[in-house]
Amino acid sequence: MKCPFCQHGDTQVLDTRVLEEGDAIRRRRRCANCEKRFITYERIELIMPAIVKKNGSRTEFNSSKLRGSLMLALRKRPVPAEAVDAAVHCIEEKIRSSGEREVTSGYIGELVMHELKRLDKIAYIRFASVYKSFEDVAEFQAVIAEIGHERKSDKKP
Repeated sequence: MKCPFCQHGDTQVLDTRVLEEGDAIRRRRRCANCEKRFITYERIELIMPAIVKKNGSRTEFNSSKLRGSLMLALRKRPVPAEAVDAAVHCIEEKIRSSGEREVTSGYIGELVMHELKRLDKIAYIRFASVYKSFEDVAEFQAVIAEIGHERKSDKKP
């Protein structure tokens, strides 16, 4: 590990701790040359599948794009940041656990719609209107009716 201050290649580990979540290791280090201390984190890096877009092109999975899509749909909605983080994590886990080397953008869109439907119905409608390319008001009404029907069936004992 190179020292971030003097770029010397010899550092000593002073302390190692597993973080509370158990998904990372925190190491306190000291540079053998300048003796400054710094902290490093060691995490598992799992490779996400490539995304195949509708036009057939492929791109890398980008967590910030996923979060941005959710945040755009949830703009000015009363959804806490923790809930958005949990939704992003859930979507990433489903993509990762698919075991595929490539997933379609349509699959990711469906996962996003599922999470938005759970988080906020208005955000779900916003996202669905763009994702499904609504052409007229009837398509909006169909989605709203679907949500209304689900709410009624949820309230029945």
